[in-house]
Amino acid sequence: MNRSEVIPSLVLSGYALGRIAAQDAGNDAPAAQWRVLSILEQAGAQRVGALATSARTTQPGMTRLLGGLERDGLVLRSPDPDDSRAIVVDITAQGSETLAAWRTEFRETLAPRFAALSDDDWSALTRAAEILAAHTAPDSTGEAR
Repeated sequence: MNRSEVIPSLVLSGYALGRIAAQDAGNDAPAAQWRVLSILEQAGAQRVGALATSARTTQPGMTRLLGGLERDGLVLRSPDPDDSRAIVVDITAQGSETLAAWRTEFRETLAPRFAALSDDDWSALTRAAEILAAHTAPDSTGEAR
């Protein structure tokens, strides 16, 4: 594989892993739910519009998704302290616990697919994960670097 193919391959493989894990675990929650909770956990409270942009959805779509997440106790919407006309969303303790449980479920579901990897392969995956995390972590504005 040449350099120009590596990043697209990683992205597509990541999507495939998420889909496989959800199917194998029988987890029918929408991927957008986990994406939003992950963004909030990493970047902190966000305005609805900024969160919609980060999650690559529309503001009306985000508002609908947040309604369900709020009913489930996973997020909390409140007035923006800097602009009372705007709403900020933050993950709740229950949302963080649910996200952690989802990550554990996916890790356990996918573990058998990777059980036969060598130490060298694990080292390569570990390094790749570190590199990806460093290049996708949110900056001070909440945007991925």
